[in-house]
Amino acid sequence: MGHRSSPIEDLRRAIDCLPLATRRAMLEGIRTNDIIVGAYTDRAGGVCPMLAAHRCGGRTSFVSFARAWDRFTGANGRARRASERELRVLTAHLEASLRQDAEHTDLGVAIDEHRALQDRAATSPRPGEPERTKELRTRPGWSWLRPFRRYDEYRDALARAEEMAAEVEADQAAQREREPVR
Repeated sequence: MGHRSSPIEDLRRAIDCLPLATRRAMLEGIRTNDIIVGAYTDRAGGVCPMLAAHRCGGRTSFVSFARAWDRFTGANGRARRASERELRVLTAHLEASLRQDAEHTDLGVAIDEHRALQDRAATSPRPGEPERTKELRTRPGWSWLRPFRRYDEYRDALARAEEMAAEVEADQAAQREREPVR
């Protein structure tokens, strides 16, 4: 039998998987809305944490959070207001997750800088010879590397290349023999 995690562990994991903007919006949303469990909305104006986040700009649909929230709160299919304890736990986990992300912002900055360098490298001209594919396409042997779909085609091409290399080597050896020694 596998180990089943506790409802609070599932909730924390689901919160950590939410996008940063959604976590911030959810934190703001649970402070400014009546939060419920067991439904998306109720007739009294209460909303689930995901809808509260959505109303505050966190435009994300994350079913695993809703399931983890309902499992944590013991929702039985009937909407009810979230208890103070449930809201404190949710708030604490959101704040902890945001703090943890703030500690790792150096990595995020490094990733963003790396992506910017990659984008710049992709658009900047490459050093060396200019692109000559169109010009050389009709010349035999201009491209020494090509993709193979099957191993036997690759093996045959490799055998031909080795034969050609052996012929070139033999021609060079014969050329050396014909040259006078000085």
